[in-house]
Amino acid sequence: MARVIGAVVVDKEECKGCSVCVDACPHDVLALHFEVNSKGYHYSYMKSPEACVGCANCGVVCPDTCITVYRTKAS
Repeated sequence: MARVIGAVVVDKEECKGCSVCVDACPHDVLALHFEVNSKGYHYSYMKSPEACVGCANCGVVCPDTCITVYRTKAS
């Protein structure tokens, strides 16, 4: 079975830093950034991109729908 590589793209201006996606990630890929967006919220980002498998749990639970997950097969 081919290994799947995932990538999480967060719309940092829409993210309100609720951290639901951080808690939902089974591979500890996401965290809240120490910087804030223009609305004053700490936004989510990929702290460990190499661990992402593209499961999309984060995107499913995001209440603001500001997460997009991409998946590709590793070569």
